[in-house]
Amino acid sequence: MSRLAKKSISVGKADVSVANGMLTVKGSKGTLTKRIHPTIDIAVNGKEVSITTKDRSRLSHMLLGTYASHLKNMAAGVEEKYAKKLILEGVGYRVEVKGKNIVLTVGFSHTVSLPIPEDITATVEKNLIKLEGVNKESVGQFAADIRRIKPPEPYLGKGIRYENEVVRRKQGKKAV
Repeated sequence: MSRLAKKSISVGKADVSVANGMLTVKGSKGTLTKRIHPTIDIAVNGKEVSITTKDRSRLSHMLLGTYASHLKNMAAGVEEKYAKKLILEGVGYRVEVKGKNIVLTVGFSHTVSLPIPEDITATVEKNLIKLEGVNKESVGQFAADIRRIKPPEPYLGKGIRYENEVVRRKQGKKAV
């Protein structure tokens, strides 16, 4: 059994409700919903939530800790938005927000345009992209999608990297 799910989970100021197999978390910044697996049972007691399994299957024990983490992330996200920052490094590398798309110029012969998901707000200052949203999964996935376009290379460090990411540099060619 998961150590996360053994104790009841405190949700702070968020309002948690369970109905028709859906978990709903409401807070000051927004509302999140998630479908509950049939082998998981979630009970709400005021500001405390307990997660248990309905049967003793291996799958239900694996999902127990997963749903505990999802619930903690949802409760934290509706009270304070999650944020990721990406940095563009390279000569001539630019980024801009055009309508509902983020447009990157990162050394290809064409610009790369990505649609911004509905639940995420993207802001750009020079070569810094800041992504904010209540859903931790969607913010992290969109940041990873942007980084995948041009990951940092080890010789000059050019590319898109996270704000606190350390790019391990290689020496390159030596002069004879």
